[in-house]
Amino acid sequence: MSVFSPPTVRIVHSGHTCNVEEERYSERVYTIREGETLELTCLVTGHPRPQIRWTKTAGSVSDRFQDSSVFNETLHIAKIQRHQGGRYYCKAENGLGSPAIKSIRVDVYYLDEPVVTVHQSIGEAKEQFYYERTVFLRCIANSNPPIRYSWYRGRDVLSQGSDKGVEIYEPFFTQGETKILKLKNLRPKDYANYSCIASVRNVCGIADRRVVFRLTNKTAPASIKLLVEDPIVVNPGQTVSLVCITTGGEPTPSLNWTLSSGSLPEKSLMKDGTLTLPAIASEDAGVYSCIASNNVGNPAKKSTTIIVRALKKGRFWITPDPYHNDDNIQIGREVKISCQVEATPPAALQFSWLKNGRALRSSERMVITQTAPDISPGTTNLDIIDLRFTDFGTYAGVASLRGGGIPEISIDVNISPTPVPPNLTVPRGKSPMAVREGETVELECLVSGKPKPIILWSRADKEAPMPDGSMQMESYDGVLRIVNVSREMSGSYRCQTSQYNGFNVKPREAVIELIVHYPPAVEPVWQEVRQGLGRPVAMNCRVLRAHPSRVLRYEWRLGSRLLHAGTFDSRDDTDYTIRSLVREGYGEYTCDIINEVGPGRCTFLVTGKAYPPEFYYDTYNPLWQNRPRVYGYKLQWTQMNPNAVDRIMAYRLGIRQTGQQRWWEQDIPVEGNIQKGELITHNLTELIRPEVYVVRLTPITRFGEGDSSTRVGGTNNPLSSPNNSLFEEDPVCMFTQDKNDDFDWTRHSAATRDTKYTPNTGPSGDRSSSKQGFYMYIETSRPRKEGDTARLLSPTFNVAPKNPHSITSPPAYCFSFYYHMYGKHIGKSSDSLQRCKGQSTSDAGPVWSLSGNQGDRWRQAKISIHPTASFQVMFEGIRGPGIEGDIAIDDVTLEEGECPDPPSNRMYQACISMVTGL
Repeated sequence: MSVFSPPTVRIVHSGHTCNVEEERYSERVYTIREGETLELTCLVTGHPRPQIRWTKTAGSVSDRFQDSSVFNETLHIAKIQRHQGGRYYCKAENGLGSPAIKSIRVDVYYLDEPVVTVHQSIGEAKEQFYYERTVFLRCIANSNPPIRYSWYRGRDVLSQGSDKGVEIYEPFFTQGETKILKLKNLRPKDYANYSCIASVRNVCGIADRRVVFRLTNKTAPASIKLLVEDPIVVNPGQTVSLVCITTGGEPTPSLNWTLSSGSLPEKSLMKDGTLTLPAIASEDAGVYSCIASNNVGNPAKKSTTIIVRALKKGRFWITPDPYHNDDNIQIGREVKISCQVEATPPAALQFSWLKNGRALRSSERMVITQTAPDISPGTTNLDIIDLRFTDFGTYAGVASLRGGGIPEISIDVNISPTPVPPNLTVPRGKSPMAVREGETVELECLVSGKPKPIILWSRADKEAPMPDGSMQMESYDGVLRIVNVSREMSGSYRCQTSQYNGFNVKPREAVIELIVHYPPAVEPVWQEVRQGLGRPVAMNCRVLRAHPSRVLRYEWRLGSRLLHAGTFDSRDDTDYTIRSLVREGYGEYTCDIINEVGPGRCTFLVTGKAYPPEFYYDTYNPLWQNRPRVYGYKLQWTQMNPNAVDRIMAYRLGIRQTGQQRWWEQDIPVEGNIQKGELITHNLTELIRPEVYVVRLTPITRFGEGDSSTRVGGTNNPLSSPNNSLFEEDPVCMFTQDKNDDFDWTRHSAATRDTKYTPNTGPSGDRSSSKQGFYMYIETSRPRKEGDTARLLSPTFNVAPKNPHSITSPPAYCFSFYYHMYGKHIGKSSDSLQRCKGQSTSDAGPVWSLSGNQGDRWRQAKISIHPTASFQVMFEGIRGPGIEGDIAIDDVTLEEGECPDPPSNRMYQACISMVTGL
């Protein structure tokens, strides 16, 4: 019998929940308080066992999945934050049919501390609150769900209409409840303590938040003063203190500093409104703002700019003759020397010129000019008109900042009768450059000239960045050094002369070709091949890319033994075939595809190891209880790809108690060949209550042991845990409330149930007489009315008959539970079986029913059932004519076989109506 089935999925919760609402179209909303732990579990069916993936949508209006996911049955988020709310999806797939997807919307509830701000009407006094002025108190807080605001003056509640001088309203541009308190024509009694209470009505146990503001005749907005200059110009390494003081404001304002370009420097210190910046550096420059707030009016803000003085990047260039487009310096022509420096502040930059160490002043033939002082970078030019022999020498452009404190920059330029314009060449044998991947390479352009210019490097064949990530790199010696070169760096590199430190002429350039050699990239890198003895095995190794690729050879090996070798011709792959596998043929086969750099390797692990079995976890593993302290359950599985290797002769079964180290093992022999999808069954017996066991199953072939599978045994029955206690855990053993009934069953214990209004009804404890134990019951008090029904649905149970096409003797199971029906207004309790597919609740057939007062004690019901298809069990409780009549159930079990000791029919009439034909 084949038991393959596509996946189904549903989501249950087990974390700190405030509420779970069932909405239309089976959508669920899970409400949780911020800071609590979110746990969502994905319960799936299907065989083979589906793979589970948790994802979260990118937004409330989008259903597309994000990259982040959790491949686990349980999604666990500790200390959940508000931004983590949203729709979560559980997706299950096992390759059969379409993936099963369920979603749940997580709503994170929170309430921040409220803030009260005070404002005067526009056009009135700014510094003080006077009589006969209008004042607005606004209360605001972030929350989910929406807030209800309440206002108090002292201990008196303020509401609309309670005081002619008070108006409470909500701005038209906000959504929510009343939040603004308007005091019209301020009166003496209006000077008081005002409390704003923000409430979400104790939703999720979130307590109300209160803030108090004292309004007096001295209440005034904040005002401040900076005891610093603007701007502040400092040298690097100095300590700067920014002092901000309050000059007004009631209540006393709080002071804070901010930096416009981002966060404050880590080394900064702030105390009592003073911000100290020790050992200031250039990167600390920017606009610093002092902000004062006391929640009255708008915050006060004053700013100052810190400028850190600096000189950097001094450069020069020579223009031989700007009018004749000459590359040489010639007597009688004009020569222009330019020097450039970046300065902060630009206006403080000053230049001077020296010739052979002596100061040089501007004249008719030596014209000195400078760019505007506020332009950066600053540039100075020396024009030598009608060059003479006596003009040859060393000229220096000296840059400094007024005020000192910063080292000056001197740029020396030599003007001689033998200047050499730049020339650029690539040394012989340096292009193309071939290098192995991972090595260090130096690309070299020989640059000549007097003076020698800076060399600029860039990619010549594509718009790609240089190795350091920039689009252009500078070199003073004409060498570009690349460390740990990769294959992506192959290509053409351009070197060219810059005008900087040389002649301002048309750039010279050259191109160098870089070739990166790397070993072959192959596929598959690793592959497992499972095969039985006597069968053929074919392996193929393919080269994807390599450089150089013109001479490639291959070597096939088993371990260290050479099997076959050769060279590639027109193909890009190589094969090795084993015609008939023998035991010595098992092992690791490698194929090395080799070029002059090294090998790329395909690895094939040829093994006769059987694939792992797949536990058929959809079965409900019904318990049978022959002795009080002993139990057993039915272990069922299918074999993954049974025909891939030799016949499975047996399974080695290992079992141990959870928390223990010792395994008990036994072999389960297998007769004949196992078919794909065939369901294999083995009964585990002599298990001790209430222990839980780990089961390990290993297939065995002529090759030896295959891959093992493990599962926890004895806890997989959704109805019966090993101690046979149904309602001690939440969620309630995978039972669900019917969405089409009138009200719900309630999980309770005698310790938590309130019997104030119905003292003569309901159980005083669970079935074991424990006041702490839990059970399920229906509460018949108001607003319930006579005839209202509550239905509780079990999970779906699968029936696996030996012959699915012809059922001659359906399997028998004993369904039992304890019930408590006490009270003079008891209605009716019934038990039904319901078909799994295409069947509504109304199609269920009752198999047991009972009505009337049965006394203040627990009784047991046992019903033998003979399902022929997948089914559910439904408990239905019906409210009687009054409130004294609660019905409770506990300790539900499902046992294999007919019920022993069938119950008497004196107290109720059993009505059995089976629904089959799925």
